[in-house]
Amino acid sequence: MKHYHKRAIELYEQINNVEKTAEKIKEEFNLSDKIKSIERNIYNWLGKETIFDECENVGIDPSKVKHYWYKGKHYSINVKGEEDKFDHDKFKEDLINEIKQISPRYRPVQRNISKEPHCLVFDPADIHIGKICSSFETGEDYNSQIAVKRVREGMHGILNKAISFNIDKIIFIAGNDVLHVDNPKRTTTSGTPQDTDGMWYDNFVTAKKLLIEVIETLISIADVEVVYNPSNHDYMSGFMLMQCVEAWFSNCVNVTFNNNMSHRKYTIYGNNLIGTTHMDGAKVSDLPLLMAHESGAWWHECKHRYIYGHHIHHKSSKDYMSVCVETLRSPSGTDSWHHRQGYQHAPKAIEAFIHHPEYGQVARLTHLF
Repeated sequence: MKHYHKRAIELYEQINNVEKTAEKIKEEFNLSDKIKSIERNIYNWLGKETIFDECENVGIDPSKVKHYWYKGKHYSINVKGEEDKFDHDKFKEDLINEIKQISPRYRPVQRNISKEPHCLVFDPADIHIGKICSSFETGEDYNSQIAVKRVREGMHGILNKAISFNIDKIIFIAGNDVLHVDNPKRTTTSGTPQDTDGMWYDNFVTAKKLLIEVIETLISIADVEVVYNPSNHDYMSGFMLMQCVEAWFSNCVNVTFNNNMSHRKYTIYGNNLIGTTHMDGAKVSDLPLLMAHESGAWWHECKHRYIYGHHIHHKSSKDYMSVCVETLRSPSGTDSWHHRQGYQHAPKAIEAFIHHPEYGQVARLTHLF
């Protein structure tokens, strides 16, 4: 450091102004880790107090000071240091690893081979945990507690209706606006303000517990494939939620997860090609052709092709040549904005579908509220 000090003194002799001297040193050496020491020495030589002295006097660690005001003869300057950047990937990795360490060990369930098997596609669409609706304005109440109650009731109602079928597999469609907002500002991912019930972290925990409860219940019936659809209300927090749930079941061989961020996902059951999407992106009329391009060999191997969509909260079903595109009802209530726009009065429901490995979709199950 002696050659830095010597050069600093030379600069000070050339320019008899300590503020300019410090800037000259910074410009010449461009060493942020050394400039504080140099600047401090200059001020000490002049008998002036530095920010380091002040920190020492009051017991503050100078390395923790990120912002400060400098009061000079001619200027008052707000100095901002580099802010610590939050590493989302590392946070996610650490969180998942911690959950895996405490995840319970589920005893493997041995299944009997069914003579007439069927697949249950269970799809509680657009739950919107965290949404608030007031009957005073919209004619119906809805909040986080009602959301959980309806999913539980709907799941058991669907399972009771499916009891006459021999279910050997369950496809659980998750995501699709399971959470109502995506940040503490109470907006969707794109920034649209929402009427909300409760704090974001409480709703996250509520959703996590609900999804774990649903999967544990479904496992008692058959092996479960969880398919996650990213969505517009909770694009980030919904992904983190599903990562946590997958980590929770890391020691369970009777459940598998398709948790990547693809907006259109495909799976097969016998002669069925089943696609799912939130339906807030690609046009509905383009979905069959996208399925043909994206599903690979499955497109040619499967005779029966279905796409289950969400997002619009009401029922629609249409055949596009060999592909049936169907949207699902939602159990969630109508909030202020949708009531004002007249987007209301579609039946509130949770839906499911029964698929035969050879004959395709053979039944639709609906639990109305």
